[in-house]
Amino acid sequence: MTGKTAIIGNGESILAFKAGGVDAYPCESTAEARETLRRIARDYGVIFLTDDLAAEMDDLLKRMAEEPYPAVVPIPSEKGSSGYAQKKMKEEMERALGVDILFQREER
Repeated sequence: MTGKTAIIGNGESILAFKAGGVDAYPCESTAEARETLRRIARDYGVIFLTDDLAAEMDDLLKRMAEEPYPAVVPIPSEKGSSGYAQKKMKEEMERALGVDILFQREER
């Protein structure tokens, strides 16, 4: 693993990252994204993943989170956010701190 960064995503979502020098892996399906993530995980320190694909791969991402690298970071896709990234951030902060300090809203 090196300090390299990659993005896995669909459609136009990855083009800005690619223009910025990030290695881009276009994937149109969850199955393709899952296989790509497994294949490249040892080569990157940070892997961005569009949250529409990440939401469908939660089981794999939970297993990967047990290791320090790569850090897999869900980001909104060209369609906008599915809410997955915000949900995961909230869960991780609650797990780490024992309280919800980010989204102190009552759920209705």
